[in-house]
Amino acid sequence: MQDEKAFLEKLAEQEQRLVFSEFSMAMAQHVGIELVQYGRKRKLPYAIDITRNGQCLFHCALEGATPDNARWIERKKKVVNRFGHSSLYMGTHCRIIGQTLEEKYLLPANEFAAHGGAFPIIIKNTGVVGTVTISGLPQVDDHELVVKMLGDLL
Repeated sequence: MQDEKAFLEKLAEQEQRLVFSEFSMAMAQHVGIELVQYGRKRKLPYAIDITRNGQCLFHCALEGATPDNARWIERKKKVVNRFGHSSLYMGTHCRIIGQTLEEKYLLPANEFAAHGGAFPIIIKNTGVVGTVTISGLPQVDDHELVVKMLGDLL
């Protein structure tokens, strides 16, 4: 349990650190292209989605990604949009409290996925305006790749 709490604190720190003064379409495309190049170079089978204010700014499925990855993306994004935290943060929070999103918040599992891979796009003095999401790798890997790419952009 202590390890989970320390991990949750690490995830919260990432959210506090990865704050933008703006997030333009050009920035979204840059992150998306970097994620595509990273995945292609390593032959990773994931799908990518970058959405701002409900508008899809970038979406791509790499070789080996499946239609299920697109569905996972939507479910992970809903978690970020509902709670303002990364989907991995919320999954970790749920493990700590010993309840699922459905049990605690009455959110259906077929619509909300508290699994790593969706990270909030946070604008300073504004808050969460969108998401960068990956689906196709193990959930912590999905999350860490998004964090790496956003960190490189800052």
